[in-house]
Amino acid sequence: MKTVAIVGGGFCGTLAAVNLARLSSKPVRVVLVNSGYPLGRGVAYGTPRLEHLLNVVARNMSAFPDLPSHFVDWLRTRADFAAMPLADLREQFVPRRVYGDYLQDLLFWQTQPLPGPARVQIDSMDDEVVDIEPAGRGVKIVLKSGETIQAERVLLATGNLAPRDIVPPRSVEQHPAYCRNPWRGWYEQLPDPGEDVLLVGTGLTMIDIFLTLRRLEWSGTIYAVSRTGLLPLPHFKGSDYAHFPPEESWTLGLHALAALMEDHCARLRAGGMNPAVVVDKLRPFSQRIWRNFSVQEKQEFNRRYRTRWNVVRHRIPPAVAAEIETCQKEGKLSVIQGSLRAVRADGDRIEATIDPGNGQPPRHLIVGLLVNCTGPREGFADAPETLYQNLLRRGLVRPDELDMGIEVTPDFAVVDREGRPSDLLFAIGPLLKGTLWETTAVPELRAQTHQLAKALLADDHLRQPDWVQETPADLIEYYI
Repeated sequence: MKTVAIVGGGFCGTLAAVNLARLSSKPVRVVLVNSGYPLGRGVAYGTPRLEHLLNVVARNMSAFPDLPSHFVDWLRTRADFAAMPLADLREQFVPRRVYGDYLQDLLFWQTQPLPGPARVQIDSMDDEVVDIEPAGRGVKIVLKSGETIQAERVLLATGNLAPRDIVPPRSVEQHPAYCRNPWRGWYEQLPDPGEDVLLVGTGLTMIDIFLTLRRLEWSGTIYAVSRTGLLPLPHFKGSDYAHFPPEESWTLGLHALAALMEDHCARLRAGGMNPAVVVDKLRPFSQRIWRNFSVQEKQEFNRRYRTRWNVVRHRIPPAVAAEIETCQKEGKLSVIQGSLRAVRADGDRIEATIDPGNGQPPRHLIVGLLVNCTGPREGFADAPETLYQNLLRRGLVRPDELDMGIEVTPDFAVVDREGRPSDLLFAIGPLLKGTLWETTAVPELRAQTHQLAKALLADDHLRQPDWVQETPADLIEYYI
């Protein structure tokens, strides 16, 4: 019996295992190795907090590209959603922990199937993979516990790397008021609710922490700082706009495409419409556009346009945006444009120095909690994880051309140090960001796991010469 090992039990690893069970016509053993976060939930859906919502409405969150209503249909089986009219349910921003229930449910019925001719056996292990060694026609997977797994194929589905540290070494990295990784129970080290809090970063992680502090009736001021001071924009009801994008938009190149987007944004504003429509309309083609950029264009995009793109692209529920606006007006939330320049311990608190970067004097804040909300680490070549250090040392993987992740082929086979695609090692998800750019949201990830399951099940792995085209534009509602 073939053994496929999956490293990581979040969304990507879970859906890969489920799709292997769905698509296999022969007996296969799947070993799902997971550590650090709840199996089937990962970082994104492991939160126990009800205020942490999906940033996409329910109708767009099916785990399966071929079953677009699957998540909504599943919600209708739950007592807490059964009475809601279907039209309203489709537009709900559901708590992320409920989506975690959905993923665990999918996995449960594949790992614990009812009696019948089951072809796929899914085993899970709560352990950490620290090394992968070639062994004959397969690999030996070494676990932190000392156990090993023999497998014919391995999928790296480890998700986002933990955030980079934002404080200098030997400053406050061990201080109880500093939280370096907000994905690991930051609310377990809260000070008195009257203390001020500083959140470094103004993206989606900051939104989560702000919402939890609000539910805890925090009375201190919540400060949030970033270089731009920009917050994610709210979702809105889209409008029909047939004038964009042009045909074969992926051939334009960065400068022509940016100019065209600016022009259509101006037209939309003049017509009383939200200019973010242009980002939504590009969504089915964004991977192809990115792949066709030169290395220099990708680097320029990261320098000049990335922040603006992310602010528009990664939107939040309108109710959350309204709560943020109210708190800003009331002085409970203060968003600062600037950079964290220095930190020092001040007893139980931390003193942070913020440079506004506009010639104005620095600002000093004394806070009872400093939280790193800068988002996932990028820079794969110096990734601190033991597994990736070993894979790089062995030459089994190499960073992509931007060092945002690892290099893969169109069939998700990992490329080794010598430029050879592997027949044994595959990768999906955020590890592919430098290759695909758009590879962190459900629409892309569910397609990857479905496509990859077919490759992992093939007896003789056939190279796919080019990337599979994204979902057609007429299914754009399942992207936003």
